[in-house]
Amino acid sequence: MTNTYHFFRFQGFGTKSDQQGTETNNIKIMALNIKPSADRVVVEAAPAETMTASGIYIPETAQEKPQKGTVVAVGPGKYAEQTGNLIPMAYKVGDEVLYGKYAGTEITIDGKEYLIMRESDIFATI
Repeated sequence: MTNTYHFFRFQGFGTKSDQQGTETNNIKIMALNIKPSADRVVVEAAPAETMTASGIYIPETAQEKPQKGTVVAVGPGKYAEQTGNLIPMAYKVGDEVLYGKYAGTEITIDGKEYLIMRESDIFATI
């Protein structure tokens, strides 16, 4: 079971602050300032399938939760217990990944849904 948290203008893990905005061609683009801690990864889930391969539309109540997405932020890594050395993350921003059905914690930032999960919750890169 996943918990849902709602944050607006989110920076860091569990703190609120203003986001940086830049203006390009009269379109305002908000920068996503999330810095996950340790071995955490922030993933933007891919949209759920709305139509079957044969062309039948799937109602919203019957749609399955997507199990793939794009990495939007990565923590620095985890420290090894025995040596104390930093173990770098295997994933980087922009990677498309597959993860478990119930992996991570759902959060909403400025109206967009994201998942924060451990690196070990990710199964593979696409």
